[in-house]
Amino acid sequence: MRYTPKTELDTRITRLQQQLAARQLDGALIVQNADLFYFAGTVQQSQLYVPRAGEPILMTRKSFKRATEESALKCIVPLSSPREVPRILRENGYGAPRYLGLEMDVLPANLFLAFGEILEAQCEDISPAVRRVRAVKSEYELAALKRAARIGARTLRAGPALITEGITEVELAGKFEAIARSLGHPGHVKFRLWNNDVFYGHLMAGKRAALPSYLSSPTGGQGLTPAFPHGPSEHKIRRGEPVFVDYAFVSDGYIVDQTRVFAIGGLPDKLMRAHQSMIEIQNAIARAAKPGVTGGEIYQMALEMAEERGYRDHFQGLGKDRVMFVGHGVGLELDEYPLLAKGQAMPLEEGMVIAVEPKVNFSGFGTVGVENTYVITEQGAKRITLTPDDITIVDGKRRA
Repeated sequence: MRYTPKTELDTRITRLQQQLAARQLDGALIVQNADLFYFAGTVQQSQLYVPRAGEPILMTRKSFKRATEESALKCIVPLSSPREVPRILRENGYGAPRYLGLEMDVLPANLFLAFGEILEAQCEDISPAVRRVRAVKSEYELAALKRAARIGARTLRAGPALITEGITEVELAGKFEAIARSLGHPGHVKFRLWNNDVFYGHLMAGKRAALPSYLSSPTGGQGLTPAFPHGPSEHKIRRGEPVFVDYAFVSDGYIVDQTRVFAIGGLPDKLMRAHQSMIEIQNAIARAAKPGVTGGEIYQMALEMAEERGYRDHFQGLGKDRVMFVGHGVGLELDEYPLLAKGQAMPLEEGMVIAVEPKVNFSGFGTVGVENTYVITEQGAKRITLTPDDITIVDGKRRA
């Protein structure tokens, strides 16, 4: 089991404190699990107070013992109730904050109201600053992402042996996921956007991959139930239809996002050409994605390339269900900064990590396209994920 080193946590805390100073905030209270893990190295039930200057205080309710083992922070104290926070701050030399940062994009309203009452502070949204800090990855984080990429490569390379004619989408998904799990995938993919849930990712075949659903994604899928209406279904995979595998692979909490397409016997030329066009768009994005370029500029370039190739009405979804992005940041969550989306003005920075996912949907046929995870460098985006981008044609025969 790997624990985040103190030097890594110290660097992250310092960067957050710089954001607090720039916003003239006295401190921030971090409670959401992904942010908590990033700044404290643990997701034990805690509240992390980060002052504008000085040592942070990790206040843990359950399990205090595990928090002390998992977190390298210097000051870790037990907490039985949020009402103890003012006392703990006083005992550690901090006055009550007048201006407090909270993760308002994810914080439940009842906690927001409770913290405002208990601390008698003017609360402001610190989420954009937290997400900016988290967007640029360290070498330590990139090493975790590369481990996740190796899990993805070994999982996807099993595809030709797993895909057989007549197997259901959900059964095939289970086989892929079992391999990923055996390689160390924890089975959980964090999504920051409220009410967006994903389990490993999407695996769909044929026209079902082009079915829209509520998820912020170019693809939906039928799913197994209206209670979770996306992803694999009971559809039996047939020859000549695209098998679309879009999975998030995770190591030590860090996510890479990757899509590959398989087919039994082959695919119509229309789909093969479309897939090749998406590879061309992806590669153009990788060349253009340098520090200083905005996510909005990248999206507009990709949209124009798709239109030039005749995919205006199919790019990133169908009709009103199209999504207006072609990529997104990844790290501890599947939807981090930066966003390669319409109108996004945030410039890319060296060390940001993005998933680039140009895809094209055809009603009645399915979805083709590609997705890979990259790190931004001065020379452009450098790929982290592995395995070739081309559609993999398999024989689909059952093995004894």
